[in-house]
Amino acid sequence: MKKIVLVSTVAAALFMAGCSSKSPEVDMSADANKANQGVISAAERLNSLQAQVQNVYFDFDKFSIRPDMQSVINQNASIFNQAGNYKVMVEGNCDEWGSDEYNYALGVKRAKAAKDALIAQGIAADRIEITSNGESKPVCTEKTKSCDAQNRRDEFRLLP
Repeated sequence: MKKIVLVSTVAAALFMAGCSSKSPEVDMSADANKANQGVISAAERLNSLQAQVQNVYFDFDKFSIRPDMQSVINQNASIFNQAGNYKVMVEGNCDEWGSDEYNYALGVKRAKAAKDALIAQGIAADRIEITSNGESKPVCTEKTKSCDAQNRRDEFRLLP
């Protein structure tokens, strides 16, 4: 009888040791590194595409795309087609001449003109958002005609 109790005890101990609840150790850092590389490469791709995008410039008090700016629209459209997962923000900007209200409205018209030109190049309308900065975001503040010309522009931003 003592042998049966001893054998049963040893069998139970071996059984319990085999059913341990300890989880196996897994190296999660490899998976995390792969995920981070995917995020980094997506961010790098976005930055790379954004760096290729150019501004479109306008004549004084005008919102139509100048003939010399059509090639910029075409190049930007090509970039935006490569960035099919991203939305495009078109920001209309003006020089300091005119009232705030007038310049805001002119900035909207400039952004809308660029949006229409991009749609004509095959960019889906629902991917393009427009806004106006009016005269509030100048890139040049000197009191010269060439400086004013730099402020009459549309800027394009890729949005994730």
